[in-house]
Amino acid sequence: MKTNERNYTLCSVETMDTQLIIYIFLAFLFLNSVVAQPLPRLSSQTEWRALLDLRASLGIKAKYWHRKANPCLNWTGIDCKNGHVTGINLSGLRRTRRGKLNPRFAIDSLPNIPFLSTFNSSGFLLNGSIPEWLGQRLSNLEVLDLRSSSIHGSIPSSLGSLSRLSSLYLSNNSIAGNMPTTLGGLHSLSVLHLSQNLLTGQIPSEISALGNLSTLDLSSNYLSGMIPLDFGSLSSLESLNLSYNSLSSPIPAQLGNLSQLLELDLAFNSLFGSLPNELGGLRNLRKMLIGNNELDGSLVDVLFQKLTRLEDLVLCRNHFNGVFPGALWSMSHLKYLDISGNNLTGDSLNLTGSSNVSGAVFNFSNNLFFGSLNLGSRKLHIFDVSSNYFEGSAPNDTGINVSNNCFSGVKGQRNPEACRKFYLERGLSFGNDTHPQPPSKQPSKSRNRLTYFMVGVFGGFGFIIVVTTVAILLLKACHIRTTNHQREKKNIRPDLEQGIEPTPNVIVNLSSLGQPFTNEQMVAATQNFSIANLIKHGHSGDLFRGTLEGECDVVVKRFDLRSNIKKESFVSELDLFGKVSHPRLVPLLGHCLEDEHEKFLVYKYMKNGDLSNALHGSTNAAEEEMQSLDWITRLKIAIGAADALSYLHHECTPPIVHRDIQASSILLDDKYEVRLGSFSEVCTTGTNNHHNMIGRLIRTPKTSAKRPSGSSSTSCSYDVYCFGKVLLELVTGMLGLSRLNETDAKQWLESNLPFISMHEKDLLIKILDQSLIIDDDLLEEVWAVAIVAKSCLNPKASRRPSMRHVLKALENPFKVVREESSSSGKLKATSPRQSWTAAIFGSWHRSSSDGSNTSGQTSREIVGGLRGSSRGSGPANDYSSSQKRSANDYSSSHKRSSSDVHPEPVEMQDVESRE
Repeated sequence: MKTNERNYTLCSVETMDTQLIIYIFLAFLFLNSVVAQPLPRLSSQTEWRALLDLRASLGIKAKYWHRKANPCLNWTGIDCKNGHVTGINLSGLRRTRRGKLNPRFAIDSLPNIPFLSTFNSSGFLLNGSIPEWLGQRLSNLEVLDLRSSSIHGSIPSSLGSLSRLSSLYLSNNSIAGNMPTTLGGLHSLSVLHLSQNLLTGQIPSEISALGNLSTLDLSSNYLSGMIPLDFGSLSSLESLNLSYNSLSSPIPAQLGNLSQLLELDLAFNSLFGSLPNELGGLRNLRKMLIGNNELDGSLVDVLFQKLTRLEDLVLCRNHFNGVFPGALWSMSHLKYLDISGNNLTGDSLNLTGSSNVSGAVFNFSNNLFFGSLNLGSRKLHIFDVSSNYFEGSAPNDTGINVSNNCFSGVKGQRNPEACRKFYLERGLSFGNDTHPQPPSKQPSKSRNRLTYFMVGVFGGFGFIIVVTTVAILLLKACHIRTTNHQREKKNIRPDLEQGIEPTPNVIVNLSSLGQPFTNEQMVAATQNFSIANLIKHGHSGDLFRGTLEGECDVVVKRFDLRSNIKKESFVSELDLFGKVSHPRLVPLLGHCLEDEHEKFLVYKYMKNGDLSNALHGSTNAAEEEMQSLDWITRLKIAIGAADALSYLHHECTPPIVHRDIQASSILLDDKYEVRLGSFSEVCTTGTNNHHNMIGRLIRTPKTSAKRPSGSSSTSCSYDVYCFGKVLLELVTGMLGLSRLNETDAKQWLESNLPFISMHEKDLLIKILDQSLIIDDDLLEEVWAVAIVAKSCLNPKASRRPSMRHVLKALENPFKVVREESSSSGKLKATSPRQSWTAAIFGSWHRSSSDGSNTSGQTSREIVGGLRGSSRGSGPANDYSSSQKRSANDYSSSHKRSSSDVHPEPVEMQDVESRE
């Protein structure tokens, strides 16, 4: 019996072991099948293939989108729902080397992803234009974000078909043309960002149909005309930004209907008329920025009594007049107030009862305030009341700027006579004019004797001082009479009157400022500075086209001296033309210095505008035909600009740095000859004057981030870097490249510079402007110019060539990529070390590490161990030769000797080796 029980037990154990083994085996088979099979793909094989095609066309690195990984779980930037792709975010992804070589707007596979609702390529370069089919075949798209993607062309009208679109971001690109009226069909749209582009024309009134719009940003474009009156119907709008355009109309009273509006920015336009009281309906408004316009009229209490939530109010540099509204002091949230540069007035400004916001900044400068200034215990972070007529005792606070007033016992105040005149015109007393004099006492006889003695002593000393002073004044009078006589011969005004105060160390020479004009002539020439004659708003002054008597077309630049930066720019520009003269600089025809607050410089009108407009300009306005400049003309322009910069860097003492080299600074006459303009940023090498510091403090982000790494903006190498971008703009046709900020430019250059190599000419075709029609010889010339551009863009400033070297290389482009064979006389391709580096360059690095060689070395010294040069030895000879160059020389410059060619620095090898 026991034996049977033992056998049964053993049998049970064996059965359990067998079952366990079976379970383990089955588990192993299951796990093996799971591991062996790939992870589940998308529900649709079509979407899977579309993603792979998108990865290939955009050149996205495999580590972000790996073929063996699940896109919905492991691909960066991919969002899925129910097994379908609903979102693609390219922002932050990096391309493969091949993808960097040819960044394109290659998204043709997106229509095969039917459930796509979000597409974001912010900061991811898509060099090209938005395809017309995008609005027709991506019907489910809700968010389209193409910010900072290097897009050009126009906005396709098909985008108006995206009925579900809620957010459209196209800002910070080079999109041109008019805004399509079809955008008014995007009834679901809540955010529309089109800022920092090249849009022109009027704002379509159809935009007012976007009832769900909460944010509208059209700033920093070239829009003109009126603000649509129907904008007041955008009841959901919370932010409206139309700043930095050329809008010219009154501010529509209908904007007061935007009850949800939080931010209103209309600054830097040409808006005129008064500030409508209906804006008081903006009861939720936090920011009102309407500075730098042509608005006038008075500011009334009834408007500001309703804007109780206002935090920032900027009305500067308009023409507002009347008494300052006291209702502003009832705004408990007000922390930034700028009403500077107007004609506002008021007696005895009292801030004791105003709001006490921590860190508040108030700017009352350049107005007509007078009387006393009472702050009480109020402590402001910054308070500027300069250039008014306050009198009495100045507030004892280091955070207050009280300069150019009528305060007593304070330095830097107005002339007492000017103050007295101001108060007298208003029937007021000034200072101690009406204070009673203390009663006089009858002096005693002894005091009379002492008085006579003192009078005799001091009278003798006084006589000696008077004689000496008279002698000095006579000598100065003779000198002044001689100087004025010389100026009268040249018909030049003897001094800068009406309040011009040159900056320290700047001596303004008016001997070369052309003909003096009157204010009446300026008004007549520009039709009273009409908006129709406005060319553009420059950061240093407005430019107007005008016609002087005798039908002479001119450009009138108007400087508003109530702005410190424009005042500094005006004096600097005067100083420049007082020192330099060159046929490559824009001709200055005359000046008008009569007005106290406004000065004018008159330049010759350039028929073909600037390079940014001429590169792809319209030849038939009626048919809107676009014609690109041919290569011969482009090379001619490049040489002309290099010639102008070479003069400033190498023939001026001290060397002059332009600091604003871009396509818009290169002006073109009727024969496409270069006339360099835009001199408001000019300075001598290494300077750091007051004007430069102010410019850095108030420059807007759009124009401030242009300093290439490794460069000082006051060194010649900075101009060389900027000129390199201009050359690439000529080669690639990339509109706006030269005006890109450093970050965007660096990203574009990283993607495109690898196509420029001395080892392989055909690579250049991938970034070449497609509108250029060139043969093999011209292609080789374009290749050479691209190589020169690349050398100018060297990250290290000390390794960039000087402008003198660049000029000679552009004059002899074939010498950059070819060399003459001493045996056969034929041209043949050479290696970089034998061509544009060691064989031709010689000791370049030692002679011009900074790009500012002004010591007058001979050509033999500059080039190094090259054969003797036939050119002269000093700047004078270089200048005379540059005057003799003709337009025909530019296209046939390869006939010059190789000793005149200055090639790519040897260190350029380092740049290519890192790519």
